Amino acid sequence: MAEPQIRFCTTSDGVRIAYATMGEGPPCVIAPYWCANLELDWQRAECRAFLEGLGRGRLLVSFDRRGVGASQREVDDLSLEAQVTDVAALVDHLQLERFALCGWADGAAVSVAYAARHPERVSRLVLWAAYAHGVDIVRPRAIRSLMELIRENWGVARRAMADIIFPSGPTNPQRWLSSSLRESMSPETAARYMEFYSSVDVRSYLPEVRAPTLALHRRGDRSVTIDAGRTVAALIPDTRFMALEGDATSPYFGDTSHLETMTQFLDEGRLHEPAAPAGLVTILFTDIEGSTAMTQRLGDAKARDVLREHERITRERLREHGGSEVKTMGDGFMASFASGTKALECAIAMQRAFAEHNESAEEPIRVRIGLNAGEPIAEEDDLFGTAVIRAARIAAIAQGDEILAANVVRELAEGKGFLFGDRGDVVLRGFDDPVRLFEVRWGEDITETP
Repeated sequence: MAEPQIRFCTTSDGVRIAYATMGEGPPCVIAPYWCANLELDWQRAECRAFLEGLGRGRLLVSFDRRGVGASQREVDDLSLEAQVTDVAALVDHLQLERFALCGWADGAAVSVAYAARHPERVSRLVLWAAYAHGVDIVRPRAIRSLMELIRENWGVARRAMADIIFPSGPTNPQRWLSSSLRESMSPETAARYMEFYSSVDVRSYLPEVRAPTLALHRRGDRSVTIDAGRTVAALIPDTRFMALEGDATSPYFGDTSHLETMTQFLDEGRLHEPAAPAGLVTILFTDIEGSTAMTQRLGDAKARDVLREHERITRERLREHGGSEVKTMGDGFMASFASGTKALECAIAMQRAFAEHNESAEEPIRVRIGLNAGEPIAEEDDLFGTAVIRAARIAAIAQGDEILAANVVRELAEGKGFLFGDRGDVVLRGFDDPVRLFEVRWGEDITETP
């Protein structure tokens, strides 16, 4: 991969942000940790190898944070709001309508906030050493002492910070990081970033993230404890958490076998991308009945455990019946099928699996399912159009444990042995013309009698 060329975009508050693009393919944007430097990172063999691996088959986009590296050095605002604006300015400048987003450490906080605010833009989210609130990982007194040391003796402070990032060495990366810090920013900017690092709070954003998320954390990380990473993973609706051995805060150093996990996760997004519809496509929506009340009753962590079980059951049934996961909305899924019959079989299999789960579960999962068919518009990894909206509206009026299907789905599966109950013509929200709906009777034998 050729050495990246540094280019610039301008944010809404007039700050010049340095960025680089590498490779070709589906876009993947990196929000790096605060002290990363595009040019210096690329010169380091470990960083370059990792970025080349992550960027293989992708358009990899990274940038220097405001006040750092080649980005504008003298800036007044280092708030979370400003840094989310930087990501927005970059992706708008590059005209990236939908992309994967990776965030390292405090860059993970920026990524979470952006993903929560712009769910339509982020297809997949990868978080490294993430944390929800700065006070969870550092004591205010300790950070004040470090900020004073940075301002009074930048050289000693740099070495101390390098020891935290690479606690077990070797000394070569420690020396490199200390030198990189010196060349990348002023002591005052470093002190202000320490204040940001230790105070940023994205707790309110975590439940709002809708993109499938992979969170990775090293067990021995001294800068961000693994418990902080687990908390983040528990609060984002659709998250896989992976605990790794080692203690380096940077993902580029030490054992980097996790790179394969990251690339596989990003590639999964391509597997779920629906092909451009040729003819009719059947759309399936699921939604957990009473999910908001459940979260308030159980608390975030326990409710997240219930949602994980819902995700497991749903994805297993989709794989078994040839369904393509389009996206998840935390307490529900959208999927597409090339066959109306397969969609109905999958919906019935889902309800039966949830019913079996509920027989012994402390917290039952009651799911409503809506089905419609049509010719949606495929853009990137999503589907749009009237057929999709109707399917969502049908799911919204179903009851827990119920499957409702539009008449077009019933007609597609005519003669295949499914049992339907006529629910009559229903006017769906946002539509003038009524739709004939049918209840799919999944609790009975659906095999035709010869």
